[in-house]
Amino acid sequence: MTITTYKEVLNFLYQQLPMFQRQGAVAFKKDLTNIKLLCNAIGNPETKFKAIHIAGTNGKGTTSHILASIFQAAGYQVGLYTSPHYLDLRERIKINRKLISEKAILDFVNTHRKHIDTIQPSFFELMVAIAFDHFAKEEVDLAIIETGLGGRLDSTNIIEPALSVITNISYDHQDMLGETLAEIAGEKAGIIKSNTPVIIGQTQEEIRHVFEDKANEKVANISFADQNFAFEIKQENIDHYILDVIHNDKRIYKDIKIDLKGEVFLKNMLTALQTVYVWNKQEAVIAKEHILAGLSNIKKRTYFLGRMQVLQQKPLMIADSAHNEDGLKALFKEVDKRKYKQLHIVFGMVSDKPLSKVLHLLPTNAVYYAVAADIPRAKPSLTLYEELQSAGLVVKEAKSVEKGKNKALSAANPEDLVLVCGSIFVVAEIAEIGLSLGQDE
Repeated sequence: MTITTYKEVLNFLYQQLPMFQRQGAVAFKKDLTNIKLLCNAIGNPETKFKAIHIAGTNGKGTTSHILASIFQAAGYQVGLYTSPHYLDLRERIKINRKLISEKAILDFVNTHRKHIDTIQPSFFELMVAIAFDHFAKEEVDLAIIETGLGGRLDSTNIIEPALSVITNISYDHQDMLGETLAEIAGEKAGIIKSNTPVIIGQTQEEIRHVFEDKANEKVANISFADQNFAFEIKQENIDHYILDVIHNDKRIYKDIKIDLKGEVFLKNMLTALQTVYVWNKQEAVIAKEHILAGLSNIKKRTYFLGRMQVLQQKPLMIADSAHNEDGLKALFKEVDKRKYKQLHIVFGMVSDKPLSKVLHLLPTNAVYYAVAADIPRAKPSLTLYEELQSAGLVVKEAKSVEKGKNKALSAANPEDLVLVCGSIFVVAEIAEIGLSLGQDE
């Protein structure tokens, strides 16, 4: 039966296909069979565009957007596939900031409904196939593809990229990727391909050998971004930095602007710069002016959302989708730099992530508002309230994200700081993100 409206296709995608974003591990498939069958059935679009493949625990989305901005500044038509999305699944698939159209998704599902019903892919597998098909049809100059979970058995890992990038490794999704950093690194290293350069964002000595061993096995040249590039912050503003960039002890860029906030994002910048450096060794040259233009306008150029996103002033309200140990550690480090009278944190989590993993990071000087996002995976607000209260934190239950936001803003003085974090799904509901930025033009 033909689906006639976008609302109907959303219902089909969300209700009939297993979706990790909403359901968790039950929807995760550690197998490439379905994506290979589906892409083969639609003409193997993954072979029809040049790509950079990006994996890692934290920073892969930021690195993807930084690279997309730089390549767009250089005149490339850039396809960008990222996950998960905030409010609209079309955020996952963009070309030069423009979201894939509702019609393109509707047409894909109707055209290939027989294959979808036969193969029964997950939501993620289907979105990957739609992205690959879209990038192939639009003949992008370059596609930047972010993995979902892991790497070795991630659905995106059927591409043969020009470059592979791994940002960093920390503890996340251990139930699916492994209990140790080495095991998790091994899964991420699965994107390393034969004779294809690989860039590692951060040198972690305890797992460095995992990447070097895999690179040697695949005869892939390996480089570590933080061993070649560094930065020096010259000026820090509420939504951007002015800084110098050093390459092999030489100051190559002075007083440049990067419109991301948070030092952790600057590490992602170094990963992106090393990627461009390696790209320039084998492809067309990305010039200095393209790099500077790309770094100064990442948010608008790529439709980058949910990272240290300033939602309002007086009281200052910031949303950030950090949700695992390393991400929250970096976030709270950034919060510590800000001046405020009282910290209010609208906080929600998913049920499959224990609070105990991040509890030691939570600021003790804050008032917490325990909320639950409107998804099946959400940890109930009462459960979270009791866990936070048992840890000795000042907490109020707010049930919904909207109620948590309203309670925090009602209690806050103009000099206070309201922070929204803990889950991307909480940020999605509270940020009131302007989707018009990426709408069809």
